[in-house]
Amino acid sequence: MTQKSMLQKVYAQVDKLPTPLKTRAFTLLFGRAVKYFKTSGLKFEWIEPNHSIVVIKNRPSVQNHIGTVHAVAMIMIAESATGALVGLNVPANAIPVIKRMEVDYRKRATGDMKAEAMLTQEQITMMQTEERGEVDVAVTITDGESKEPIFVRAIWAWTPKRKA
Repeated sequence: MTQKSMLQKVYAQVDKLPTPLKTRAFTLLFGRAVKYFKTSGLKFEWIEPNHSIVVIKNRPSVQNHIGTVHAVAMIMIAESATGALVGLNVPANAIPVIKRMEVDYRKRATGDMKAEAMLTQEQITMMQTEERGEVDVAVTITDGESKEPIFVRAIWAWTPKRKA
């Protein structure tokens, strides 16, 4: 990649920081770009171009009627964890968009939630070299008991930016 996107520039700046400061800074800057991320109180616990972890605390503002993290909030951490990775790897002249998410709610969640997403080197190379495409980003959602209450499959696409 020759030219860097805004997200790639942000990451390059915060990557030099120790992990706790790096994730805090990336959370803040990502939240400025993705307002709903900030509004919901999501946080990056880990961020590298091939691996991210996004967490959400089980607190009243994100709970459902039974006191667990709302179903939509669970999807949101999956979208954020996977989307950040795609955004860190597509060319600066490309727009990443979520194309499809498949969700299977398997059991009741307990406590805080965590989404961990990963890309393979093959996926990263494809994103960095192809003008357009799509990628199935692996993501695992766990709750406060380290159980997997939902299964999420996230398919992201990227296309060239439209010229103004």
